[in-house]
Amino acid sequence: MLTTCEGLLPPVVLTQELQEKKLMHNLRKYEVPLQRYMSMMDLQERNERLFYKLLIDNVEELLPVVYTPTVGEACQKYGSIFRRPQGLYISLKEKHVIWFVALSTIIIYYINSRIVIFVRGKILEVLKNWPEKTIQVIVVTDGERILGLGDLGCQGMGIPVGKLALYTALGGLRPSACLPVTIDVGTNNEQLLNDDFYIGLRQKRARGQEYEDLLHEFMCAVKQQYGEKVLIQFEDFANHNAFDLLAKYSKTHLVFNDD
Repeated sequence: MLTTCEGLLPPVVLTQELQEKKLMHNLRKYEVPLQRYMSMMDLQERNERLFYKLLIDNVEELLPVVYTPTVGEACQKYGSIFRRPQGLYISLKEKHVIWFVALSTIIIYYINSRIVIFVRGKILEVLKNWPEKTIQVIVVTDGERILGLGDLGCQGMGIPVGKLALYTALGGLRPSACLPVTIDVGTNNEQLLNDDFYIGLRQKRARGQEYEDLLHEFMCAVKQQYGEKVLIQFEDFANHNAFDLLAKYSKTHLVFNDD
């Protein structure tokens, strides 16, 4: 009985350079940019080291694939192309039929094929469940103003994921030090609310105190979990919230917004 891998793999060993050449050859065969985006996201999931090697060595060609403009179309169709979760999803009013929390507002967090359900007020516990403990940069969005495409709700996750890929490829930051986050407070996009494949809350976007309380809880939890030096980038918030968030947290947190 064989106790090795003999016969289970072809005899030729592909070097990283040859794998990179093969991937670029296959990517260039795709005529639709979204197909290239999906192929790159699949690669990031299964072989992160090769993903960044490919992106760094071909940055001019692939940057428009993993970020703008292709990421805009990816966000619009995120529900349809969604395969595995990337980043952290925090919902405002995720109502789930569980008898012992049926009267509470809960949030669902999904990562590494596990679903963790927690009551609001426990965002800190969610951050502690994230597998990487040393986070240097968080890119967070609420999906209300994704590029020039408007309110894409929970499907805006493609923006934090793509932006942090650039932090690594262009800035040299370790992928494990990056955390993409989407704050799902609903959407006013009727097309998404009626889309069977939409992955977010099916409710109108929350405003006012309810929204502010959730964001404040998130900001406090991030600082407590990762310290004062963690950088928080607010990404693609609507202007009225973007300016308020910067004004409120610029003196207590390391924050910025490049929009």
